[in-house]
Amino acid sequence: MTSQDEMVGATHTALIAVLTLEEKVRLLTGRDTWSTWPIERIGLRSIVFSDGPSGVRGPLWDERSPSLNLPSATALASSWDPEIARRYGNVSAQEARRKGVDVVLGPTINLHRSPLGGRHFEAFSEDPWLTAELAAAYVMGVQENGVGATVKHYVANEYETERFTASSEVDERTLREVYLRAFEKAVVEARVWVVMSSYNSINGVTASENDLLETPLNSEWGFDGVVISDWTAVRSVAAASASQDLAMPGPDGAWGAALVEAVRDGRVSEAAIDRKVARLLTLAQRVGALESYAGGPADAGGLLRVEDGVAFAREAAAEGTVLLANDGVLPLDVARLRRVAVIGQNAVAARTQGGGSATVIPERVVSPWEGIVAALPDAEVTYRLGAVAAMGITALPLAELTNPSTGGPGVLVRFLDDAGVELMREDRFATSLVFFAGNAPTLTASVLELSCRWTPTENGDVTVGFASIGRGRISVDGALVLDDVAVGDSTDVGANILDPPKAVAPVAVSVTAGRPVDVVLELDLAIMQETTDGAFGITLGVAPSDTDPEARIADAVAVAAASDVAIVVVGTNAQVESEGFDRSDLRLPGRQDDLVAAVAATGTPTVVVVNSGSPVELPWRDDVSAIVLPYFGGQEMGNALADVLLGRVEPGGRLPTTWAASMADVPVLDVTPVDGKLEYAEGIHLGYRAWLRAGLGDGLGDEPREVPRAAYPFGFGLGYTTWELRDLVVEEVAASGGDVRVGVTVTNTGARRGKQVVQVYLARPESSVDRPVRWLAGHAVVRADAGESVAVEISVPARAFAHWQNGVGWAHEPGTFNVMVGTSVDDIPLSSTVTL
Repeated sequence: MTSQDEMVGATHTALIAVLTLEEKVRLLTGRDTWSTWPIERIGLRSIVFSDGPSGVRGPLWDERSPSLNLPSATALASSWDPEIARRYGNVSAQEARRKGVDVVLGPTINLHRSPLGGRHFEAFSEDPWLTAELAAAYVMGVQENGVGATVKHYVANEYETERFTASSEVDERTLREVYLRAFEKAVVEARVWVVMSSYNSINGVTASENDLLETPLNSEWGFDGVVISDWTAVRSVAAASASQDLAMPGPDGAWGAALVEAVRDGRVSEAAIDRKVARLLTLAQRVGALESYAGGPADAGGLLRVEDGVAFAREAAAEGTVLLANDGVLPLDVARLRRVAVIGQNAVAARTQGGGSATVIPERVVSPWEGIVAALPDAEVTYRLGAVAAMGITALPLAELTNPSTGGPGVLVRFLDDAGVELMREDRFATSLVFFAGNAPTLTASVLELSCRWTPTENGDVTVGFASIGRGRISVDGALVLDDVAVGDSTDVGANILDPPKAVAPVAVSVTAGRPVDVVLELDLAIMQETTDGAFGITLGVAPSDTDPEARIADAVAVAAASDVAIVVVGTNAQVESEGFDRSDLRLPGRQDDLVAAVAATGTPTVVVVNSGSPVELPWRDDVSAIVLPYFGGQEMGNALADVLLGRVEPGGRLPTTWAASMADVPVLDVTPVDGKLEYAEGIHLGYRAWLRAGLGDGLGDEPREVPRAAYPFGFGLGYTTWELRDLVVEEVAASGGDVRVGVTVTNTGARRGKQVVQVYLARPESSVDRPVRWLAGHAVVRADAGESVAVEISVPARAFAHWQNGVGWAHEPGTFNVMVGTSVDDIPLSSTVTL
């Protein structure tokens, strides 16, 4: 312990000594949804938290306070670049300070155990080492700008089904080598300030009460920060005897007066309470929420690394875009393009982020359509829908809305009591709203009224509807068109708020382009108040109409056939990828696969853009000219996509997770607990490790067997140049305790500057220990000009060769290991050995 640490500890001890037991216990539960209690007499202000793995929403879920929408975690991970991750953290911290936030609730560092996981898009990778590298860089980026980062969800929280109650059954070795790896690096190397405990149980003990919060987190790794609960995850006073420090949200919860009583009767020691308070004070000091020893404001670290967030969002989106296939059509030759077809619903209504608590509301989104049109001013660019991708209710566009109260853009929202008396009104700028942790009278009002004048831009019959919880009535020009009750079947409060049930009008309404109609939605709040305790989401809009899907496809095909190139944007929707539920399959929704096949059959070069946050089946992948994967690319997705398609920048991404040709091929798939338990029976063999084990035998006597190959393996990604790897050198670093240096020369053999990701894998075919067939142990991002050679050196730490021996600890099996270097798990041209 340094002298400064000792001084901080002494100061905190002195502050704790002046607090009553009630004051100390009060500090350990939130004041409200997003902040902690202040105590002015010791110079402690409230600490403000905010959701924010891919942007920082702030305390309010409100389009009037927009946020920067960064690319999703899968896009960030596809960059394979710790420096991009660090800058991502820097920009997140900038946003946090702009919004008055002290601690960002991110990154999410659970693993891609199954592609069906509902929050797959919010996590980095199927590989623990790649996740760890990027997580540590993200954390350092946030915290060097004086804002706390939160690694979550600790631990084994890779599914959404029964997430509040299920137990992840994981053996000790698998926990240590796989699921705890990223948390360990974030704590030991990046010194993360906050760790979030998860909802689930681990081996029968709920996370907030689990011994894993103490060992290894505190006792072995030296964590000195705050363990915050996931929201409502502290269920009993028993969590206070564990190393759970802060229960969120507040002011109610499982602790409070019950915890005071437990301390007084000896069930919980006051020393345990003091330790939690000391950690909270340390966090407060780090983020500038605790006065300094001299009495002035503590230094929060300042913003040391600042850059243009929008420009970074565009750069990061391109760095994470993976080129999966290319027959030479990309980059597009602008000089030869006269007619370009842009097809697909996601081209104009792109998903830039996944659903759930990670959601932010950007000020502006650049769609693929907008990005392509802006990049091709001299070409005739034509759009066609082709196929409907959306499900549920789509909000009405702001550009088509007039607030009946102000006459300006937007809608009028009013909360009314039983007598119709107005309790509150707001002028809002969206018909999709979330009321959560604000000052709206959601528990005292009887009715929410949302009204607007809608001026459609197209003729046709539309099916109006709403998504929320409760009885709703929609009137169009004074005529009642819908009176129905929307009640969900989910017991997940978060899902009911963020993906509520829907109700749609039984008869379509005919609208005319340019002719305004007055639309009013009245929602009775009683059912919502009983179900979600005053927090709810509501969307007024239209349901997708796909009455003649064949005609839509034929229309798109006709435009594609008359074009020089067809760019088809396919993707998922909010009912497929979101917090609160897992996926049931890997198919693209609607008729999108049929659309791609039909466009490709025209003979026009077809470029398919896949706008999903996690793997989907691509049954037409061998029939198209190119496949580009930008994931959920953030608010600058359209500009970044155009940059990649036109070759202004390199598609910088490499897959952080295996993509299967068919869901039936995936070796680890299950996300559904049985009798309250989800068995992680595959042990250390998940992701590409499971694919390799299935195809090559398990290393313990099983013979290799024929299994389908992945469509696109872990680490794979194309670029716009070519590369050669040569001159592999592998040697143990003297006096390093087993670290190994791997050197290789990388040459850009193509005609333009490019990016490559050099990957190092280890193997031990004759091991007496159950090991993966091979496993990632290090990597390096290389950028080089045409013809340039770069000497790359990658350090492989001794831990990469170790295995966890249950009941003993980390162990090293002496002998020879294979060291393999390549550009994906299936493309490894160089190999050597090292004996340890």
